[in-house]
Amino acid sequence: MWYLSYNGQQIGPLDLQQARARAAADPNGYAWREGFADWQPIAQVTELSGPAASMPSSAPPPPAGGPRSDEVDYEIFGHEMQYVEVELDPGESAIAEAGAMMYKHPAIQMETVFGDGSHSGQGGGLLDKLMGAGKRLVTGESLFTTVFTHTGQDKARVAFGAPYPGSIIPLKLDELGGTLICQKDSFLCGAKGVAMGIFFQRKIMTGLFGGEGFIMQRLDGDGLVFIHAGGCVTERVLQPGETLHVDTGCIVAFEQQVSFDLQQVGGIKSALFGGEGVFFAQLTGPGRVWLQSLPFSRLAGRMLAAAPQRGGSQGEGSVLGGLGNLLNGDNRL
Repeated sequence: MWYLSYNGQQIGPLDLQQARARAAADPNGYAWREGFADWQPIAQVTELSGPAASMPSSAPPPPAGGPRSDEVDYEIFGHEMQYVEVELDPGESAIAEAGAMMYKHPAIQMETVFGDGSHSGQGGGLLDKLMGAGKRLVTGESLFTTVFTHTGQDKARVAFGAPYPGSIIPLKLDELGGTLICQKDSFLCGAKGVAMGIFFQRKIMTGLFGGEGFIMQRLDGDGLVFIHAGGCVTERVLQPGETLHVDTGCIVAFEQQVSFDLQQVGGIKSALFGGEGVFFAQLTGPGRVWLQSLPFSRLAGRMLAAAPQRGGSQGEGSVLGGLGNLLNGDNRL
């Protein structure tokens, strides 16, 4: 089995015939198979233009020519309202959503960049930055991200706080095949080099009723990322062909090989009065999925339902209601 890489984008696994056909169409890339110490230029690999040979499959190294993420240490604090503290060595960087920082060491320099910051300091051109910013805009995120770089000596730390009650999940992309699909607003921070892209639902029904619409967020790279989920988080490992029905809003993330489809809840009575909507999300293995017990949309809906129509407290549990509010110590005329 062969793996090809063009401009940091990995293709494979491919059998020898597929690899030879792809290499003939575009020889300006890199190739890898088991037995290679590293990626080799396609033009220098005689097997792709010579007689076919069969080789055993194995996981390849990170794509050639692509940016490698910084290796950072971290510690997560708290329970209901968590924050993550990232430790940086001199020269290392972390990226985060705008406004996510809680505190930082004075030696850590903060820079706001256009796009996702994956090409910051690596010679990325204007087109790369525009593409990164456009992807973030489509997924509902800000056009800008913040890059935190340690410019001093020894080690220094920067902390990022969760936007609402829930859990912070640390995940290493190189252990997930280099790609993670997640809900649009789940990314909190990560090591520099992680690229944020777009994942489109291929099926119209899944896109319209799948909770996240046609567009989800795609995280690519080989480094550490931190995603945030509401309430309690559970990880499920699905075996090949194993199916799990999930409320569409409770999906946090899943591996790229997991199939995401929809399953109708049941009859009209169940759909109208069951409180779960018309469709379940149907996840089919193999692969890992991460689920949350409290989607932000559910939390916001409960808060909106409990909010007064004209501002101020409704005096929950008080017989006097609004008159009782005038008599307590927290209000002023």
